Amino acid sequence: MKAQALHGHLDALLLAVLEQGALHGYAIIEALRARSDGNLDLPTGTIYPALRRLERAGHVASTWSTVNGRERRTYQLTDAGRRALTGERAGWHEFQSTVGRFLDPGSPSGSPA
Repeated sequence: MKAQALHGHLDALLLAVLEQGALHGYAIIEALRARSDGNLDLPTGTIYPALRRLERAGHVASTWSTVNGRERRTYQLTDAGRRALTGERAGWHEFQSTVGRFLDPGSPSGSPA
């Protein structure tokens, strides 16, 4: 899946991954890949700018540490990030329901009135 297809949803996905606990950047990329059965194989050039944007917004906080002689930045969800994730989930459910009325004609909400 291309990063462009995720436009508007990447931040929510990153917040959801970090809901499980603090992770460094590469582990976030791996978590996205694993939880999507390989469909979200996003480049670092997509993930790191989004993480920096989320940090500037106060939704994630980062700390630096040294692991095996390498500097590693670890990201964790803040309280504001948890609230943002709750809002993102509500918005996603509304979006999914609305679009489903058009694209999922077999569902009760997709039936014409």
